[in-house]
Amino acid sequence: MKVLALCSQKGGVGKTTLCGHLGVEAEIKGHGPVALIDTDPQGSLASWWNEREAPEPVFAQVQIANLAEHLRLLDEAGIKLAIIDTPPAVTSMIEQVMAVADLILIPTRPSPHDLRAVGSTVEIAERAGKRMVFVVNGAAQRARITGEAAIALSQHGTVAPVTLYQRTDFASSMIDGRTVQELDPASKSAGEVAELWSYVDKQLRKA
Repeated sequence: MKVLALCSQKGGVGKTTLCGHLGVEAEIKGHGPVALIDTDPQGSLASWWNEREAPEPVFAQVQIANLAEHLRLLDEAGIKLAIIDTPPAVTSMIEQVMAVADLILIPTRPSPHDLRAVGSTVEIAERAGKRMVFVVNGAAQRARITGEAAIALSQHGTVAPVTLYQRTDFASSMIDGRTVQELDPASKSAGEVAELWSYVDKQLRKA
């Protein structure tokens, strides 16, 4: 079983949305079973999953104090990929999640505030000796800052070669427990998610 953790000190960068979308995409591509884990006290990922009609991906309740043991049990149960959503804060919980992750995905919006906030997340990942990848999320079409953000992030580490753009279908799909791939598989948003998962999957296999 591989473990993917989505981490960022900054709130509102799309961690929960990406967790759900990557989990569904992994199932679509036959890389499941996938288990989603929500360690954010706000429980946004759990709320989204509770609205879903589709049974996959599954949702796993875990206790952060026994995270490694819970992951071992999921592995024994046949889960192939665990995706962990984390709270927007630098806490000991983030360190515990990173400690068990095979890959850390750091979503970042292309704004000065978001770029300034990545430092502490990067420091924790580096201390844990974990492979990390940035993904530019919620970008505006044809905005110069999108390219500038990717260049700035590349100074800290690897940047995914896929940018996710700001579109209303990402938000609307999360309302009723679906994803953009399930709303419209031919949409640009669905294509971006598919490309991102393909890249993330390759990084997980290297881990």
